[in-house]
Amino acid sequence: MTDLLMPPVDSDLMAGGHRLRVRRLRLREEPAGTPTLVFLHEGLGSIRQWRDFPQALAEELGLPTMLYDRFGYGASEAREGPQDPLYLGREARTLPEVLAGCGITRPVLVGHSDGGTIALLYAALHPEAPRAVIVEAAHVFVEDEAVRGVARAVEAYRATALREQLRRHHGDKVDSVFSGWAEVWLDPGHRAWRMEDRLKAITAPLLAIQGADDEYGTPAQVEAIVAGVAGPARSLLLPGCGHVPHFQAADRVLPAMAGFLRETLGLP
Repeated sequence: MTDLLMPPVDSDLMAGGHRLRVRRLRLREEPAGTPTLVFLHEGLGSIRQWRDFPQALAEELGLPTMLYDRFGYGASEAREGPQDPLYLGREARTLPEVLAGCGITRPVLVGHSDGGTIALLYAALHPEAPRAVIVEAAHVFVEDEAVRGVARAVEAYRATALREQLRRHHGDKVDSVFSGWAEVWLDPGHRAWRMEDRLKAITAPLLAIQGADDEYGTPAQVEAIVAGVAGPARSLLLPGCGHVPHFQAADRVLPAMAGFLRETLGLP
């Protein structure tokens, strides 16, 4: 379906009081009411770090797609000062402005890690809005595995090429991006954070994906999500896969997402 999509177009918009970078993949012919895939990146992520996965899913389904760099990430406006400890909820409350700025009213959310949690929080705040929700490696409470995983990442940032790898995507913002993420997750006060009580407000069809070997969480996250939402939900636990299913198990994740959305949205 490659010929259905126009080349990607990057632009900026204002949301939450900040300049954000947005990438659109539009259809050459886009009927009114066509659902739009909206990708929400991880805690150290950006538009670029999704690589070609959004386009692959867009081509598979023939759907327009939007990705954006959250405040402080990638090509968006830099953040000054420490990260807001409640940044996940803040981003969920900013998402409606991002969607409105792109003319998107009924998104299909695809969120990875922090982006998955933001998708869940948004779907709980606006249960009538999303056509469907897909989350990968989302967190709804803090586990010891997450804290240990972040601590290992801090050591890698100090001792390996991780900092330079992230700099390619975030530029001079790299230290702010990393420290803002790590400091929140390693703060003892954050250990009490949880959102399972909000899941019952989610009515959109939902697919929760997680690697069985996720370095930042256990299958208890997926179990809590599927058990907690009010709408139809299914899970996919991937043996031999870590924290990034759409890369580490793309041969299983892409058809699983596509099949779920074809069924949910009534696509051919």
